[in-house]
Amino acid sequence: MKPCTIAVTGLNATDNPGPGVPVIRAIRQANPNCTIVGLGYDALDPGAYMEGIADHVYLMPFPSQGAEVVGQRLAAIHAQTPIDVLIPTLDSELAPYIKLEPVLRGMGIATYLPSAEGLQLRAKDKLSALSAKGVRVPKSVTLTDATAIAQLDQHIEFPVMVKGQFYEAFIAYSPMEVHSHFERLRAKWGLPVVLQAYVPGTEYDITAVGDGQGGLVGSVAMKKMQLTDKGKAWGGVTIADPQLDAFVALTMAALQWRGPCELEVMRAKDSGECYLIEINPRFPAWVYLTVGAGRNLPWATVQLALGQAVAPMPPAPAGILFLRHSLDQVCAMADFQALTTVGELHRKETEQ
Repeated sequence: MKPCTIAVTGLNATDNPGPGVPVIRAIRQANPNCTIVGLGYDALDPGAYMEGIADHVYLMPFPSQGAEVVGQRLAAIHAQTPIDVLIPTLDSELAPYIKLEPVLRGMGIATYLPSAEGLQLRAKDKLSALSAKGVRVPKSVTLTDATAIAQLDQHIEFPVMVKGQFYEAFIAYSPMEVHSHFERLRAKWGLPVVLQAYVPGTEYDITAVGDGQGGLVGSVAMKKMQLTDKGKAWGGVTIADPQLDAFVALTMAALQWRGPCELEVMRAKDSGECYLIEINPRFPAWVYLTVGAGRNLPWATVQLALGQAVAPMPPAPAGILFLRHSLDQVCAMADFQALTTVGELHRKETEQ
């Protein structure tokens, strides 16, 4: 298998882990000869120091600093460690990286990202537009001002889910609770804050890769079995469900999605119908489960970015379990100092 250098972001691996480490593990599983460049935002990201994860680590400016600043840093990294493929794994990265895609292509860095239009369509405040394309979505209300909260019961029934534009969601049973969550989410993630009708039922999470033409390259569905206090999956099991598979295919066709994503789907308790409650525009932190299910979606993304053909994958088998665990990552102070002082760490060189 031809060696290549792949850059992956999202090296945080705490109780609310980023997807970077499992994406890298999946890529290494498929191609042990590849070189991995880890792109992090904090010198304390555990993924920067894990054995067998990144060969080179570079600190990046936050996406909020703009595409130009991010692009300048990537150009400097690419000049030192040439990159073949880049996979961003955090929601906030998608907009600047999509904007930078032509620049990256000119530098010789391949990506496999959704269009700017597709990214906007999956945003929480735009998601209801998919109902016109046959995708069942709970009713939602977009809030940009706290003064509208008092009249909410005229537009939506309680309880409701109150969601930040990037992360976090809380259930609210009254306008007073909505106001409390609204202020918290506005301060942390900015506006808008989205309210979504609560659908009682069973939640399923599906990670998938779309071809950008409405086709589904592959997907793996799982049901959470263990949750953290933040509601994140700490354990789950793959499921096989033709109705859910059909709903995922319909959603990907409606979005014309290109690249990886995670769909959060609720099957209503009363009707058994599937509702799309959220689309995350990147791989989830549990993506290594796709390797166990025989559907290595991160590696498929690398192949697609390189222009290689990937045949559509059949539905994943049921009954493959993942259980997350924590461990103490021991590392040299010199490695930490390298990241904090010069913003880069080269593990292959330090290990020789």
